[in-house]
Amino acid sequence: MSRESNAEITATEDELQGDALLARARKEFARCRDAWRQNQEEAREDLRFARLGDQWPAAMALQRKIENRPCLTFNKMPAFIRQVVNDARQNKPSVKVHPQDSGADKRVAEIFDGLIRNIETASDADVATDTAIEHAVGQGFGFWRYNLVYASDDAFEKDIVVERVANPFTIYGDPRSTAADSSDWDVAFIVTTLGKDEFEREYPDAEKVDWDHDFRDCPDWLDGEDVTVAEYWTREKVRSAIVALSDGTVERLEEVERRAEELLAAGIGIVGAPRETESWKVTQRIISGAEILKTVDWAGKYIPIVPVYGDEVIDEDGKRWFRSLIRDAKAAQQMFNYWRTTTTELVALAPKAPWIGEEGAFDADRNWESANSTSHAKLEYAKGSPPPQRQPFSGVPAGALQEAMNASDDMKAITGIYDASLGARSNETSGRAILARQREGDVSTFHFIDNLSRAIRHGGRILLDLIPKVYGTERIVRILGEDLAPAAVKVAPTGQPVTEQTDEAGRIVSRIYDLGAGKYDLTVSSGPSFTTRREEAALQMEAFIQKVPQAAPLIGDLYAEALDWPLADRIGERLKLLLPPQLQEGGGPPLVPPQLLQQIQQGMQVIQQQGQQLQQAQQRIHALEQGAALKGRELELKARSLEIKGFEAETARIEAERGTLAKVAAVAPGVELAARAAGQG
Repeated sequence: MSRESNAEITATEDELQGDALLARARKEFARCRDAWRQNQEEAREDLRFARLGDQWPAAMALQRKIENRPCLTFNKMPAFIRQVVNDARQNKPSVKVHPQDSGADKRVAEIFDGLIRNIETASDADVATDTAIEHAVGQGFGFWRYNLVYASDDAFEKDIVVERVANPFTIYGDPRSTAADSSDWDVAFIVTTLGKDEFEREYPDAEKVDWDHDFRDCPDWLDGEDVTVAEYWTREKVRSAIVALSDGTVERLEEVERRAEELLAAGIGIVGAPRETESWKVTQRIISGAEILKTVDWAGKYIPIVPVYGDEVIDEDGKRWFRSLIRDAKAAQQMFNYWRTTTTELVALAPKAPWIGEEGAFDADRNWESANSTSHAKLEYAKGSPPPQRQPFSGVPAGALQEAMNASDDMKAITGIYDASLGARSNETSGRAILARQREGDVSTFHFIDNLSRAIRHGGRILLDLIPKVYGTERIVRILGEDLAPAAVKVAPTGQPVTEQTDEAGRIVSRIYDLGAGKYDLTVSSGPSFTTRREEAALQMEAFIQKVPQAAPLIGDLYAEALDWPLADRIGERLKLLLPPQLQEGGGPPLVPPQLLQQIQQGMQVIQQQGQQLQQAQQRIHALEQGAALKGRELELKARSLEIKGFEAETARIEAERGTLAKVAAVAPGVELAARAAGQG
């Protein structure tokens, strides 16, 4: 046998290992595909039924087409799906990082939060999560994934990105998984189909395979001119030893051995005996079924694929079934389509009501032939015959309409989403009753929102594990605040302690953080968006300031920043200058020069004094106005009193005159008699 033939039949250890891995990958793929086959078939049926409107049985649709009868579809499924999906969009869960041990730092936890927000914002993570929950509600399961990309075309640093999975049928997870969020996946596949030419362009360094020979053992990986390429993810336990060092840190034994001279020079030694521990190694391999195209050691300990499940059911054999919201409502939807089509058919295709008359009654006027289709000004009938009469329309069958209403109610009862949740008017009249009915619809579908929260929590764990490893070099990273305001922070290589730099005034001008120091965990919370909560906070602060006006100078900057003005943030920054030094950022020295701050405070005192003077002037004016009013009242009373006294004097004079006249009148007759007597005498 020639040397060349010996080389052909003698495989190296690496080649044997590659062949074994490839064989294992094929076996694992077949197992995962078989386990997911039925879930995927039912999900495809849900997709075609609810989204594509393919709701009539094929045989019935064909028969009706032959008979030229209608097959109407009144698809109500998207409304039920959107109700749950849009609720999740309005109240999107978010993660919050917390320090877990003494080595963790609260500020570093905030940096984790800001970095996660930046990753999600830069990657359009909301699109990925919205797509996943929409697939879970409409089909039973959805996914998103994490990946690493270079920060720029001319950089070696990498960033974490969130990628959406537009086609959930390309992912096959570990069928042995039992965790609710599938964080225990040890194997997963992401498959795609490429043409032979596209495959050779995509992987030019791959061996030129013989399509007919090399795919002989896996014919299902080759379909005509198309070849299946898969990301083969594995997670395996790795045993290693750790040791405690005299500086209080814990390191792996191989790392200590590698840095032995450095640690010895620093006076750091090993304390106690090594301890064996277990960790996880995640590997990504690109395979074609015929060969392993690429191998990548993943930085994290989780397979970076996050599933979102719908309604999970586990049967007696332990198999997991993932059901959509509309899985059991499809029969009611089909009945609704049938009965609505039946009523439409009876009305639209029913013959026109005929005219009935004696023989010869229609001979007088030829227009009777088009009387059912044309409006005529007049119609004549034969003399001596009774006039023709039209037969009345029998009407729509009440039974068909009732069955359509029953089918509509069945869909609501099955999904648990009633008219109030869909925005329609119902029997409730009070706002409390309407909210209670809407809340019932939210409760009946809350397990979909809760499953999304579990998925986001698992995604947060993946990021929390990846960030120290991906951003574990000295670099400047961008973080986003809760209001999405950007900031830049310095991160140090893993193992370097947090350092701070201050200026002459003692202010902290920069910090360098070690994201790998300490342990952190996270929680997930659901609620309105930051914009909504900011608007509510502004309203609450406004009410608070009205009740406690003296608090306005202390929280004025926060109130301004919570408002939705174009320059609200700049107004808030200026109001911060008026705060006392202890309330300035960081609780340290003031953010402005002392001279300027003193001038501002003196100006505030002048303003306060002028305000007090203005208030005193206003009080004096008010008092003068009241005094003037009182004085005017007194003068008016005196005038009235004099007038009354005048009237009284006049009255007394008149009374006196009347008395005098009365006396005169009383003595007048005697005087007259005396005069007469004297005249006679």
